[in-house]
Amino acid sequence: MKKHYQGSCYCGAICFSCELDLADGTSRCNCSVCTKSRFWKAIVVKDAFRLEQGEQARTTYQFGNNIRHQFCTTCGCAPFAEGEGPGGAPMVEINLRCVPECDLDKLAITEFDGASS
Repeated sequence: MKKHYQGSCYCGAICFSCELDLADGTSRCNCSVCTKSRFWKAIVVKDAFRLEQGEQARTTYQFGNNIRHQFCTTCGCAPFAEGEGPGGAPMVEINLRCVPECDLDKLAITEFDGASS
C-alpha cells in the first residue's frame, strides 16, 4: 500500500515528498558512488515525487549513463537521484536514509551489483 513520505537533506535546504510502497522493495548498490554515500534506495515513478523546496540548493553529479544524483550545495547530502527506468520512463530514486519515517531495520533489501555494471 502506498504511503506519503517526506524527506530532506541533512540541513533541510532540500525537502521532498513522495508516494511510496516500501513493500515493493528497496535496494542498495555496491558501485563506488552509492557505497561511499550510503545510498539506500526505493524507486518511484516521477509523478509520485515532488520537490517541496530546494531547487536552487541542489547540484547534480551524473554517474553512468542515466542516474543524476542530487546533492545539497550546503550540507553535501544526496537525498534523491533522478533517471530513467526500463523503457526510458522517468523515475526518482529516494535515499531512504533521508526519510526519517522509514524504519530501515524492517525493510526488505535487494543488493544490486552496480560495481560490475
